[in-house]
Amino acid sequence: MELRAYDGELLRQREKEQAMAGNKKVVIVGGGHNGLVAAGYLGRAGLDVQVLERRDVVGGAAVTEEWFPGFHISTCSYVCHILQQKVIDELELRNHGFHVYPLDPGRLHPFPDGRAVRLWHDDEKTAEEIRQFSPEDAEAWLDWANFWHRAVRILSDYYLGPPPSLAELTERFRDEEEEELLETLLTVPVRDLIDRTFVSDEMRAMASIGAIDMGNLSAPGSAYIMALYRFSAYREDTENYGIVRGGMGSITQSMARSAESVGVSIRTGAEVSRILTENGQATGVELANGEVIEADLVLSNADPKRTFTKLLDGSDVDQDVVDEVESLKTQSASVKFLCSLRELPDFSRHLGDDYDPKHLSMINLAPSTDYCESSWFDATNGRLPETPVIQVQIPTVYDPSVAPEGQHVLSMWVFFVPAHLKEGSWSEKRQEFGEQLIDEFCRYAPNFRDAIIDWTMLTPEDIEDRIGLTDGNIRHVDMIPQQMMSRRPLPGWSDYRTPIKNLYLCGAGTHPGGEVTGAPGHNAAHVVLDELGK
Repeated sequence: MELRAYDGELLRQREKEQAMAGNKKVVIVGGGHNGLVAAGYLGRAGLDVQVLERRDVVGGAAVTEEWFPGFHISTCSYVCHILQQKVIDELELRNHGFHVYPLDPGRLHPFPDGRAVRLWHDDEKTAEEIRQFSPEDAEAWLDWANFWHRAVRILSDYYLGPPPSLAELTERFRDEEEEELLETLLTVPVRDLIDRTFVSDEMRAMASIGAIDMGNLSAPGSAYIMALYRFSAYREDTENYGIVRGGMGSITQSMARSAESVGVSIRTGAEVSRILTENGQATGVELANGEVIEADLVLSNADPKRTFTKLLDGSDVDQDVVDEVESLKTQSASVKFLCSLRELPDFSRHLGDDYDPKHLSMINLAPSTDYCESSWFDATNGRLPETPVIQVQIPTVYDPSVAPEGQHVLSMWVFFVPAHLKEGSWSEKRQEFGEQLIDEFCRYAPNFRDAIIDWTMLTPEDIEDRIGLTDGNIRHVDMIPQQMMSRRPLPGWSDYRTPIKNLYLCGAGTHPGGEVTGAPGHNAAHVVLDELGK
């Protein structure tokens, strides 16, 4: 998609106003969604902002691309579930082309024996689905949902701003008379919560994949991460939870158009090879073609490892800082399987002959808690998972515009794979693992293999090469307790500032973390504006 050109006369007037006001010049490294959000806010404040994106399209991990002739697929991110309402409204994204088809049910969770549960926004409705195989768990689901509603209500207040300290968080929960809730979140592993709440293997599996982002379900503090990131089923603004018309790239295109409308300059095909510093502060950037762009402030939307080990010269940063950054954990790599289909996968065994195809828009494949944990442990030990945890998306059941008439696109996001294999290489294992994913899906929809027109798969190495994410880590660094809130990305760095003056981080490696939220970009921009007295 081509970005709308900004009106030249308005741009010249804006430049004149900026010069008269003596406003700072800002360079943003990377045109991913958080970089665009930061640009939008800084541009609205009248700063002279330029976004530099190395690819020929903005969006980073939130892009829509034509992977097969006539078939457009969201390359990495695949669903809008926690993009912040404040960001949507203040950047006027709906006026710039952003449109969501709300999902309800939000997920289908089928099981190999032919049963299935649909997860609805209405907890009572979901409980009725569960009752078919476990009346006891149907009641437990309501208690489970209420637990997360309570946690989300408090923790979601800390998305749009620098994170609180543990002391501040403790005080807030105490004021809400929820100290026991916080203690549970911080100390009880999700697996323990699941096992003590549900009796059936099916419900334990459903709860496990809902908590899967933090990886090791048995790790203390994993419940806390779940409360921060797996609460799309518990959000109130459900109109923003769903399939994006035109794919996820439509979000970032709307963000780019919004930023351009307030005078932000966006350059694609502009790869930053180095962030320039002098006397311990950022002074601009150098492009791969040798061009130097001076700036008063630099915001890096690249991940922390890429920023500090590749974009900064060794003489710019103390070795202690580099060592700390290199110690950040980036074990949670992912694979993205993309395919074109001549027909929909057949789930009539699970849903009956007359089911609504829209119920296939998001599908979780993970039959047990052990299955989920086994996948994590395989990945962290450098092995391809024998039990891949998969989220399937078929956006064409809502948005037929991304495929030829009557045909469909499907993608699978595989959560845990090793960034680097202990034996063999990803190029050697690509076909084998792709076939394994097809076989796994056929356990649920037997016609799937015959329905495929063409397919490809992005390995962690592909994702790093294509998007620029270290180790193919879609969230920049792992979302684990020791790398969250006031410790994200590192203790002392959670306010988006870095040890280099006038250099800020604004990507998913900062609080509150990954997913298409817009929060890191929003927060970093507001820290800058506060410093400038804007």
